[in-house]
Amino acid sequence: MVEVSVIIVSYKGRAYLGRCLESLVPEVQAVGGEIIVIDNASSDGSPELARSFPGVRVIENPVNVGFARAVNQGLKLASGRYLLILNPDTEVRPGALPTLVDFMNGHPRVGLAGPKLLNPNGTVQPSRRRFPDLPILFTESTLVQWRLPRLGIFRRFYCEGLPADGPHPVDWVTGACMLVRRQAVEEVGPLDERFFMYAEELDWCRRLRAGGWEIYYVPGAEVVHQEAASSRQDPVRQRINFYTSRWKYAAKYYGPAVGTLLRWWLLGGLTLELIIEALKLAVGHRRSLRRERIRVLGAVIRSGLK
Repeated sequence: MVEVSVIIVSYKGRAYLGRCLESLVPEVQAVGGEIIVIDNASSDGSPELARSFPGVRVIENPVNVGFARAVNQGLKLASGRYLLILNPDTEVRPGALPTLVDFMNGHPRVGLAGPKLLNPNGTVQPSRRRFPDLPILFTESTLVQWRLPRLGIFRRFYCEGLPADGPHPVDWVTGACMLVRRQAVEEVGPLDERFFMYAEELDWCRRLRAGGWEIYYVPGAEVVHQEAASSRQDPVRQRINFYTSRWKYAAKYYGPAVGTLLRWWLLGGLTLELIIEALKLAVGHRRSLRRERIRVLGAVIRSGLK
């Protein structure tokens, strides 16, 4: 058994994957491990690029099976005592992986740890969260938050009151980079494949916490993250996946009726967004932008978030 198995799910991420692997290889060599790239039918040369790095194992899926299912493929192949789930649009800063491993070695009840994520300009990218309650599920990433971003419920959700320095427990961390203990995965199970993309790490952390494991934010380890680099290529699919995962999470933890209510609430909010964009277009405000947003919103609404 190696110390760390790194699992990278790539989807049309060639523009970032090379820099990710360049930063990662010396980190993996420092701790002893392996790198597994699961490619979700990228068609951009990502598998060939990954194979150009020595020792990288590449699995090519004929279709895009989603993030959760692809990670689970990697989990079945991995032999590490720890499992690093890493986005291809990241660059691991020197010493980040050994720092995470050392922390996990010294804290045997921590099932999952996340590093400090940084934007490319060096600013901190919020990545620690509290579990979402119903008010958050119905308002975060909707018109409500965009109009009232400083509401107390959002400040609490994003852990703004917690210290910025030093490791500390959190409810969950975003999934761009997560070091998970194999024993914890064996106890609670892999990612829930009902989540095609988004909310799968939230659900995982919730199950880990329910199983008695701790989740920690470890800011001594730093990883640069180009947020949503792959999903920005298809804004329609990105928003469908995001909101669909949200109502499915609500249905799983608050019941099917709440999930259905949230789905219709989200569709209503998207319809209101579309109306606002149409009114702005009617008065001639940034016409090309408004047309694109109307196109995206219309396609998302027509999907029914199913």
